[in-house]
Amino acid sequence: MSSRYPRIASFKTPQAFRDHLLRLGLEDLPCDDAPGPELGRPLALGAPLEAPNRFVIQPMEGWDGTDDGRPTELTERRWQNFGRSGAGWIWGGEAVAVRPEGRANPHQLVIDESTVEALAGLRECTLRAAQEAGHPEPVIGLQLTHSGRWSRPDGTSRPRVAYRHPLLDRRVDLARSAGVLKDAEMETLVADFARAAALAAEAGYAFVDVKHCHGYLLHEFLSARDREGAFGGASLEARSRLTRAILQAVRAAAPGLRLGVRLSAFDAPPHAPGPDGRGAPETAEGPCPHGFGTSAADPSEIDLTETIEFARILAAEGVAWLNVTAASPYTVPHLQRPALFPPSDGYEPPEDPVVGVARLLRAARTLKAALPELTIVSSGWSYLQEYLPGVAEACLREGWFDAVGLGRMTLSYPELPADVLAGKPLRRKQICRTFSDCTTAPRNGMVSGCYPLDDFYRERPEYAGLQAIKRGEA
Repeated sequence: MSSRYPRIASFKTPQAFRDHLLRLGLEDLPCDDAPGPELGRPLALGAPLEAPNRFVIQPMEGWDGTDDGRPTELTERRWQNFGRSGAGWIWGGEAVAVRPEGRANPHQLVIDESTVEALAGLRECTLRAAQEAGHPEPVIGLQLTHSGRWSRPDGTSRPRVAYRHPLLDRRVDLARSAGVLKDAEMETLVADFARAAALAAEAGYAFVDVKHCHGYLLHEFLSARDREGAFGGASLEARSRLTRAILQAVRAAAPGLRLGVRLSAFDAPPHAPGPDGRGAPETAEGPCPHGFGTSAADPSEIDLTETIEFARILAAEGVAWLNVTAASPYTVPHLQRPALFPPSDGYEPPEDPVVGVARLLRAARTLKAALPELTIVSSGWSYLQEYLPGVAEACLREGWFDAVGLGRMTLSYPELPADVLAGKPLRRKQICRTFSDCTTAPRNGMVSGCYPLDDFYRERPEYAGLQAIKRGEA
C-alpha cells in the first residue's frame, strides 16, 4: 500500500522535492537548497537561558527503565546521544510519570523521592556527552506526564479517564480501574505535578514540560465537554481549570523553574484500517462531540480557535514556550507522526505523509502568528529526511516558528543537528526512513531504540522477535 506514495529518497534534488510539494498542493511549504544561518542562531529563552541553536530534541516515551521507574544503562545511552547530537534544547528528553499508576508502560520513568538522584544523573550524563563532543551546553528539561486513558503501569490496561468516550472506550479496559477521575481526586493530582516539578528543580533541570498532548490525561481534559462537575463542560474556562491549578501549584512549589507545554493543537476521530488497509475514521452510533482544536460541526475539520485561546491561558499562567504537536499516536498516528510504513498495530497512511508534515508545521505557524510573544517549537520533521534541513531553514527564515523539534530521527541519527550546523553532508545510511520499528518494538514489550539503523539495537536479542512480528509470525 505504501508504494502509492513516492519515497523521499526518490527525489534526487531539492527542486524535485519542491515539484512534489506543488503536485500535492503544498506550494506554501518552503524548501531551501541547503541550510543556512537560521538553524544555528541562538534562541533567547528568557535570561539567563539561551539555546545555542534552533534544534530541539523532543521527549519520547521510554521502555527501558527499571520496574521502580529509574533509568538504566539503555536510558543513559539514549540521553548521551541527545548530548552528542549538538541540539541546543533538550525538551524533556523523556516522558516521566508523576505517579506510578500514570505510567504508559511498566518500564517508563517515574519521578519521586526515590528516583530523583538517578534522574539528576541522567541530566549530568547528557551534559558530559555534549561537552565531550565539543558542543555548547544545551538547555535541558523534563517532561511530566500522567498517561490517563493509556495507562499500563503493569503491562495491562489500567485507564484513568477524564470522561467516557464512545469510540476510545472500546480500546481500553475500563473494568480494570476506577475509570473516570472524580473531582475529589484532582487535589492529589495537582499535588503530584507540583511535587514532581520541585524534584525536577532539585535535580538541576532548567524547566518542566507539563504534558498536554497525544491523548494523555491533561490533553483529554481539554475535550471533556460532557464531563460533569468543575473540570469539564461546554466552556474552555471549565475544561482548562485543572491545567491552571497545576501550573499555579508548580510555580508555587518551584518558583525558579521555567514552564513549557507540549500541546496537541488539534484532534481527529480515531482511525482504523479500512477495506484497503489505509486508515479511515471510525464512527459512533450516537453523537460524539469530543475533540480539541476541531470544528464543533465536524470533528474531522481542524479549528484552532480554542487552541489559540488555550495558549493565551497558558501564557497568562507563566508558560513562555509551546511545543506544537497533534492528536494521538494510539488513534491517529498519521496525523501525529507522519510515516510511510505503519507500526504493527497501525494502518497504511491515508495520505502522502508529506501532507501530514505540512499540516503540523502550519499549525505551529498559526499559533506563532496569533501569539508572537510565545516561543514555538514545531514537530513532525522526521519524514522529510534529506530535505529536513532545507525546509527547516526556510521556515525559520520566514518566521513560521522559533525552533525545530526532532523525535524519531534522533534514535537513528542523533548527530544530524551537529552535522547540519557544521555544514557536513547528511549520513544517508542513518537517516530515519520511518519504518516505525521504534513503535512496533515497544508496543510488543521490547526496549526503545532504532532496530533497523542502529547496530547496537540490531544486535540485541529482541531484533529477531521484531522481524517475526513484522512477518506476521508472532
